[in-house]
Amino acid sequence: MLRVCVHGLRYQSDERIFLYLDATRFRIAALIWMFQLRADLITTIVERWHLETHTFHLPCGECTITLEDVALQLGLLVDSDAVTSSSKMFKTAVLCYQLLRNSPSDGETRLTNLKFSWLKENFKTLLSSASEWEKMCATRAYILQLIGGTYAGQR
Repeated sequence: MLRVCVHGLRYQSDERIFLYLDATRFRIAALIWMFQLRADLITTIVERWHLETHTFHLPCGECTITLEDVALQLGLLVDSDAVTSSSKMFKTAVLCYQLLRNSPSDGETRLTNLKFSWLKENFKTLLSSASEWEKMCATRAYILQLIGGTYAGQR
């Protein structure tokens, strides 16, 4: 049985960032934030996965989930550069500041990760006078939480 862990956002995004979510094609993904995961069903489907053929063996035959399937279901772009390995960046705190205009200050000289709690604490609420740049930063933080919020592991 797989153990499914969801680090859900547990908050609705500010409507003012929907324009940016639309531009990045993440709005649909943001709107499916409430869902029920069934570990028993996920375990069953994983057990039917055949690594050598990259397909599921189901009673109705073989099938697989393609990138095109994901693109059609979520409306996400799939024709850009892929991220395939760990980053070798040496100034991650600088990059974090450039993209979010904020960076965790936990005393580390080298930023190695962003915690969901930090993202939520710093980007959950937008001021009524938020600038376009602040809205873009909040959108980036929201997307980071969407992407990193779910994983499945062995129990």
